[in-house]
Amino acid sequence: MNISIDPNSGFCFGVVNAIKKAEEELAKGDTLYCLGDIVHNGQEVERLAKLGLITIDHEEFARLRNAKVLLRAHGEPPSTYETARQNNITLIDASCPVVLTLQKRIKKAYENRTTDHTQIVIYGKKGHAEVNGLVGQTGNHAIVIENEDDLDKLDYTKDICLFSQTTKSLDGFNRIVKKISERISPEAKFDFSDTICRHVAKRIPNIIKFARENDIVIFVSGQKSSNGKELFEHCKQENPDTYFVTSPDDIDKLSLDLTKKIGICGATSTPAWLMKAVAEKIKFQ
Repeated sequence: MNISIDPNSGFCFGVVNAIKKAEEELAKGDTLYCLGDIVHNGQEVERLAKLGLITIDHEEFARLRNAKVLLRAHGEPPSTYETARQNNITLIDASCPVVLTLQKRIKKAYENRTTDHTQIVIYGKKGHAEVNGLVGQTGNHAIVIENEDDLDKLDYTKDICLFSQTTKSLDGFNRIVKKISERISPEAKFDFSDTICRHVAKRIPNIIKFARENDIVIFVSGQKSSNGKELFEHCKQENPDTYFVTSPDDIDKLSLDLTKKIGICGATSTPAWLMKAVAEKIKFQ
């Protein structure tokens, strides 16, 4: 049986850091809350819940007092830090440094804009935790562009300052830049910053190469992971025999030809232990 696990798949360093901090705090025996799922993977969230991590939403966070709360890698808007200050909440800040740097750049661009007519634009997924944190740096005035269909939201007679969610596709960002450049008025200024995390950006060419090298691809990811959905689509386009699974139990639903070369890969939110568990499930089918 020829089964391989993609060495380039699995947690990015931001997620590794967040989970390490969670495990360290939980080992102290104190009650620890996490604001939102620590990672978009149900299996890993469940593992940490068994260790004592309590996941809460922003409404529950606002009601907490004198507690300890972990901020995940996605980052948070300024309002979260203000709530923590008012409610005497101790924050364990595991925000990814790449995201924090981007937040500072967006805040500076918003505060230093030459005119109130300058549009701060973020290429990203509306409602995504990271994007909410980025938009928060502008007092919620930034415009979120998910795809080329959203470009009609912009006023091309006014200045545009474009940033990107760190986990978006570099090709997608470049297409947005090209479209805006074609439409913007000669009198308006267009500035753009490629703020995509290169560690994540490399995943696409790596995953395409991995899909080519295998007859069958098992892509392991949580349903909530936008990065997982995007990487899966790239796998599927390259290799039609690509299957999306969230847990080893999903293997039972597939009819795999075990004489073929099978590759297992995943998203930046997929733990290595889960990909190994999927591999073991296939071996003992």
